[in-house]
Amino acid sequence: MAVFVALGAFLMTLAGGWTAQKVTDRRHLVLGLAGGLMLGVVGLDLLPEALEAAGTEIFGVPAALLLFVAGFLAAHLVERLLAVRQAAHGGEEHDGRVPEVGLTAAAAMVGHSAMDGVAIGAAFQVGGGMGVAVALAVIAHDFADGFNTYTITSLYGNARRRALAMLFADAAAPVLGAASTSFINIPEKLLGAYLGFFGGALLYLAAAEILPEAHHEHPARSTLLCTVAGAAFIWLVVGIAD
Repeated sequence: MAVFVALGAFLMTLAGGWTAQKVTDRRHLVLGLAGGLMLGVVGLDLLPEALEAAGTEIFGVPAALLLFVAGFLAAHLVERLLAVRQAAHGGEEHDGRVPEVGLTAAAAMVGHSAMDGVAIGAAFQVGGGMGVAVALAVIAHDFADGFNTYTITSLYGNARRRALAMLFADAAAPVLGAASTSFINIPEKLLGAYLGFFGGALLYLAAAEILPEAHHEHPARSTLLCTVAGAAFIWLVVGIAD
C-alpha cells in the first residue's frame, strides 16, 4: 500500500520538473518561485520536523539546529572548494557557477525524497489513517521538489539530460524509500539529524544563489511576489497536512 501511494509522489515530482522546463522565458520568475518554495520547505517543513525528531540538546542548543548551521556551512564550503578546483584546472563554469554544485544539491534533494518515502512507509506501519495523511503531505510538496531539482541542476550549467536524469531520480526516490521500510527501520533521531543538516544546505542555496540570481537582471515586483507565493504555498500544504 505504501509503495502504491508513493507512486503519486513520483508523478507529482515529474509534474514539478515539467513545469520548470516550460517556463524558461520567465527565468527570473521561475527562480523567484523556486527560492520561495525552498525557503518554505526549510522553515515550515524540514526544520520543525527535525527539531521534533532529533530531540536532544548539545550545550543548550537543539542538535537539529546545530546540524542546520553545519549544513549551511558545508554547502558554502563545498561550493567554494569546487569553484577553486575548477579555476585551478581551467574547468567548466557557468556564470561563475560550478556544475558539480548543482548535481550535489540535486543529489541531496534525491536523498530527502527517499526519506519522504521512508516517512510514508513508516506512517502506514503505524496506521492507515496516518499513512494517508503523511502521503498527502509528501505528494503535495513533491511538486516543489521536482521543480527545485530541475531548476537547481540547470541553474548551475548542467546539460538538460543531466537535469532530467536528476529529476527522474528524485521522482523514483520516494517509491524506493517506501519500499525500503519493509526491510529497515531508521531511528527517529538519525532522521531528525539528517533533516536538520539538509535544511541548512538547502537554505544556503536559496539565500546565497537562487534568490540573488532571480533579482540580478530582473529586480521586478513580480519576482518578489513569486517568492512570497512559493513560501505561502508550502505553508498551505503544511497547514492542510496537519
